[in-house]
Amino acid sequence: MLPMFTAEATGLAALRAAGAIRVPQVFECGAVDEGARIEIEFLDLRGLDRVSGAQLGRQLADLHRHAGKRFGFDADNYIGRLPQENGWHDEWALFYAERRLRPQLRRARDNGMEKKLTELGESLAERLSAFFIDYRPQPSLLHGDLWSGNAAALPDNTPVVFDPAVYYGDREADIAMSELFGGFPEAFYAAYREAWRLDSGYESRKTLYNLYHVLNHFNLFGAGYLGQARRMTEKLVAELRG
Repeated sequence: MLPMFTAEATGLAALRAAGAIRVPQVFECGAVDEGARIEIEFLDLRGLDRVSGAQLGRQLADLHRHAGKRFGFDADNYIGRLPQENGWHDEWALFYAERRLRPQLRRARDNGMEKKLTELGESLAERLSAFFIDYRPQPSLLHGDLWSGNAAALPDNTPVVFDPAVYYGDREADIAMSELFGGFPEAFYAAYREAWRLDSGYESRKTLYNLYHVLNHFNLFGAGYLGQARRMTEKLVAELRG
């Protein structure tokens, strides 16, 4: 557990240092006897509403304006219970193929995903740069696991995010993840777009970014996500062929 707790503390520290969004403070993290312990600030949280959602949208845009020189992060971390590889790359498409899609595809193959689908995923990873011909994302500081279960608000409507999987990547990846499982108010998206407009190709890349999380859910929870992974992969490959 210690590596997971350490990654959590490191991610929260990176978000806190950016100063854009409220995060819980980490008081202690380390080994205890034969186990591990992390002590985090208790916060009285509730679901996002229109007001706090809009504020989070603006603050997320501020977070994303914290740019790095390269794509990646100083240390690997976790996405759910599974390792998330980072390292540094100059090219976003290469980073996303090598550090995101391919590790999940390897796990999926080991977890029983049909060979034909993993090979289709590999062909997608091989040609990933085609999605970025007219789009050059900057390395933005990302939350990395921004679904509705990892964001909430204090009683005064101050947004709070937690349980991050931080790295420097395309800001669209955070927005795409927020749409995957629903739960964010429409005011969140409107405020984000007002603060920083999304590129017109976002809708295509959204599927690409969310495939990573769907493959991760297949690897965590099993075959219930197989159909969704297949549909997303086939859609993306068809776009490349078109």
